[in-house]
Formats: sequence, structure tokens, C-alpha cells
Amino acid sequence: MKKLFCIGGIGIIVLIIVAVIVTALSLDGIVKKGVETFGPQMTKVSINLDSVHIGLLSGSAQIKGLVVGNPDGCKTPNAISVGLAEVGVDPISILSDKIVVRSVHVESPEITFEGGLGGNNLSKILDNVNEYAKTGGPVATNAAASTASPTSRPGKKIEVDDFLITGAKVHASLTGIGGGIGGKEMTLPLPDIHLTDLGKGGDGLTSADLTHAVLSAITTATVKAVASSATAAGKTAIEGVNKIKQGIGGLWGK
Repeated sequence: MKKLFCIGGIGIIVLIIVAVIVTALSLDGIVKKGVETFGPQMTKVSINLDSVHIGLLSGSAQIKGLVVGNPDGCKTPNAISVGLAEVGVDPISILSDKIVVRSVHVESPEITFEGGLGGNNLSKILDNVNEYAKTGGPVATNAAASTASPTSRPGKKIEVDDFLITGAKVHASLTGIGGGIGGKEMTLPLPDIHLTDLGKGGDGLTSADLTHAVLSAITTATVKAVASSATAAGKTAIEGVNKIKQGIGGLWGK
């Protein structure tokens, strides 16, 4: 009996080890599916991800080819595309109610700004995320997001100690702006966006709250860059018109 008990105990340990290995091997796919499922519910736009690689022992992760679609009615297909993001996670925290992310570094994302300073694609997505956070339920309504199953949101909270975005570029297609620059397209660099202590010191943030915080920072920085460039372009246009008027006045005076 004692021998059978020992064999049974060893068998259980082996099963646990196998379960851990299987979970670790499939974790990348689970995270990828989670992002592509819950992302559209929050944003009302399509979310696609090429690959995720997670190292449980090292607490590191790589995210490649993240593409955030645009709301219905936009001429451009994507709002944000990220080639590579590096993530550092406290491995032990994965087993707790709050996942602690030590660092996130997003390298050279491409951001599309379509619309005006008062209303644009980024602000629409931000409004969708804000609405999701308030209502607490799925909000997928368009064809791009309808593939997401109406499951409940993940229960774990998140803490992000350091979130850094570097080398970002904005491709702006301006509409509804005067000064002769409406309809103008331009590419602008963004200064680094650095967020710290997100969800720290408490229960943490929901995935919707974290998405809102990051997207809000991106939208604010983008609108500021576009507004600054539009102001400069408008000033140049006005100066050019004034010079033309002065030249015409000189001709009439002759």
C-alpha cells in the first residue's frame, strides 16, 4: 500500500510538471488570442498581432506586429502599428490577482491621425475605450470587431512601473482645418512618451483603464504635434498670401 501511495504521489507530480510545461508552451497563443479577442471589444476596431513570445523564467516578452485598426468611415486602414515591443514582467505576479509589469518599451510605432483637432480617429477609439471602461461590457459592433466573442473581461488587474514609447511617427491627414492646410498630409516625429507607476500602490488597473491611459497619452502627444505643425503651416500660408497681396498692390500702384 505504501509503495502504491508513493507511485501515485510521483504520478501526480509528473502530471503537474507536464501541465506546467504544456501551459508554458501554449501561453504565447493564449495571450495572442486574448489580445485579439478583448482588444476589439474595448476599442470597437480590429486588433491583429503577428506573434507573442513569453519567457516565464526570465519574465520577458516580445510582441511583434501589433496593428490597431481604424473606426468605420476612415479612409486609412490602421490607426497604430507597432513593429516591436519589449515587456518585462515579474514572473511570480502572474499567479496573483495583480500582474506586475516592470517595463514596456515600444519601438518606432507608426500612428495615423485622420480628421481635425476637434474630432479624429484616435479620439473616437479613445471614446470607445472610455465607454467600455464605464459600462463594463463588450461593445463590439462593427464587422471588424464582431469576431470577438462576447465573453467577460479578464479579472486580473495590472501594474506597469515604466512605459516608454520611442521613435514614434505620425502620418497626419488633416481635414476641417482652415488656413489653407485642410486636406494636407504630413509625417511628423513624436517626442518620447514616458509613463510611470500606472496602477502602482493599489489593486492595479483593469485592462481597459490601462489601455485608456496609454492611448490617452498617445492621442494627446499626437494632437499637440499636429496642432503645432498646423499652426506653423497656417502662419506660413498667411504670410505667403500677404506677400501676394503686397505684390498685387504694387502692380496696381504702377
